[in-house]
Formats: sequence, C-alpha cells, structure tokens
Amino acid sequence: MKPKNLFKRLCLLSAGLSVLLAVSANAQKVARPRPGPAGSWRVIGTVQADFKADHDTIIVAGPADDFRKLKFKVTDAPLKLRRVVVIYDNGEPDKLEVRSDIRKGGESREIDLKGAGKRSLRKIEFWYETKGILQGKADVTVLGMK
Repeated sequence: MKPKNLFKRLCLLSAGLSVLLAVSANAQKVARPRPGPAGSWRVIGTVQADFKADHDTIIVAGPADDFRKLKFKVTDAPLKLRRVVVIYDNGEPDKLEVRSDIRKGGESREIDLKGAGKRSLRKIEFWYETKGILQGKADVTVLGMK
C-alpha cells in the first residue's frame, strides 16, 4: 500500500474514532426503578446536566419499568428541557416536544406516555440547555407514575 493511501486511511480511522468517543461520552445511566402502587411517582433515575453535553440518556432496566406518565425535577440550577424521546421495549419511539423552562427546585409538567402503562420503557433520552454557568450544574431527576 502506498504511504499516501495509508495516511488517508489512518486519518479517516482517527476521525471515526473521535466521533465514536464523542458519542459515547454522552452520559448514559442505567436505572432500576423500584416497584410501587398505581398512581404513585417513582424515581426512575438522576443525571447531572453539565455544560459539555446537550442531552443525556437513562437506560431503564426492569422489571418495574412500566409507567403512564413522566416528569422531570431539577435541583441545583435551572434548566431548559427541550425534547424527550422515550423508547419502549418493543423498540417504538415516542417523540415528545417539551420546551419547558424549569427553575432551580422546580418540575416540568406531567407528560402522558402512549399506552398508559401497558408498555415497558427501555430508555429515556432528553435534550436540554443549561441556563447559567454561574449557577452550577443541574441535577435532573426523572420520575415516572405507575
């Protein structure tokens, strides 16, 4: 192989590896929600929204992973929640435009899910903007209603 072709391949490989590392740097947390009675809010998972990323993913592990509604609680700093994509165990996505400014210590509105608790969640992806570098990082807790 010519040195010029080898250099091109190495550059492409390096660029691909950089993209892969950037994608995997996106925070993914595995959460195991606890069972609870119908009508109760359960903590699904918590992530820390920082200034390096614009979205996070919570992977929801069963067996207590069936919910009718979601809401997001924010502590330590305000957050602009833009979009949520819920992936169900059957692979079907539920794309939700939220567009909610959540103040420090506040919550989003309740978000109804398709199927009203008949389908289990596989993962929850959410996109956001952090509102103020001087106010610190926001802890975002995702809650689900059974």
